[in-house]
Amino acid sequence: MTLLYILIALAALLIFWVIAKYNGLVTLRNQVTNGWKQIDVQLKRRHDLIPNLVNTVKGQMQFEQDTLEKVIQARNAAVSAHGVADAAEKENMLTSTLNKLFALVENYPQLRSNENVKQLQEELTSTENKISFARQFYNDIATQFNTAQQVFPANLIASMFQFATAELFEIKEAAERAVPTVDLSLKK
Repeated sequence: MTLLYILIALAALLIFWVIAKYNGLVTLRNQVTNGWKQIDVQLKRRHDLIPNLVNTVKGQMQFEQDTLEKVIQARNAAVSAHGVADAAEKENMLTSTLNKLFALVENYPQLRSNENVKQLQEELTSTENKISFARQFYNDIATQFNTAQQVFPANLIASMFQFATAELFEIKEAAERAVPTVDLSLKK
């Protein structure tokens, strides 16, 4: 009889352990989803600011219409992205075209001194920082989720309930990995 009670107790412990591991994985999966939604909120803010910036500089930059069109095309592509990898790729393209636009704005003194342009650039820069922090949080929680699925014996629970690993944001372009050159010398 005692052996029966021991087996029942072990079975109950095993069931509680499976439930706890499953609930832990669900919690992490929901945190990953939340992390992605936080990025999505900041990306929407960025996507909403870009047409305002383009419209503000459009009249002054008549000879740069090609750049403005590329910014809008990159923005539209980013808006239509699906999934982490696709969004990362298209957002990187958008960042690249925005950087080109910002560089061109520097060639127009009347735009550099325009308060609306300055404010929009500051808003975009602030949003870029928020996106960067949101991506970092997402990658941290996604890595935690992926690790929780891969360690033994939780990997048995993860495979049994078909948990999928979360994609991470990563730098794919070599140019983004390059260290920027800063020259603080006062030579002319």
